[in-house]
Amino acid sequence: MPPVNNVTRMLVAKGVAFEAHELPDSKLSGLEAAAHLGIDPAQMYKTIVAIRPEGGKPVLGLIPAAAHIELKALGRVLGGKKLQLATQAQAEKLTGLQTGGISPLALVAKGFEVVVDSSALQHERMYLSGGQRGLNVSLAPQSLLELTHAKTAEIAAAMDDFLTQHAA
Repeated sequence: MPPVNNVTRMLVAKGVAFEAHELPDSKLSGLEAAAHLGIDPAQMYKTIVAIRPEGGKPVLGLIPAAAHIELKALGRVLGGKKLQLATQAQAEKLTGLQTGGISPLALVAKGFEVVVDSSALQHERMYLSGGQRGLNVSLAPQSLLELTHAKTAEIAAAMDDFLTQHAA
């Protein structure tokens, strides 16, 4: 039986239709989690923490597991703000969650701006961390957008595109 935590309790309390999925407690990549659950990796979303060099609350970007975040595109959604990728240690300190378990659903009342890649709207259900390692939840993308007050935009690039652009 999947674990119960603050995220699953909040989803139940708000009457949101979701499913909880148990995973190994170790840190898994989004692609590994998708393979473990036997789902299309395009439906698995990972949470990327971006920080503002000038200070202020970090930003959470949700992108498909096989994609790379486009920080410039994410910054444009937020009014042209310059952003940088948080290190694993920074992400954990800023969110209070372990990498592999960072979820906008666990940070709903914490004031983080959330941007979800618009590809999520193509899916009936999307999968993301349930706020701790070993727990994923699936729900309708619209439910996530409503709960987190997220914006949607094209903030992801295919990993192949990213590697081509950044090849030496």
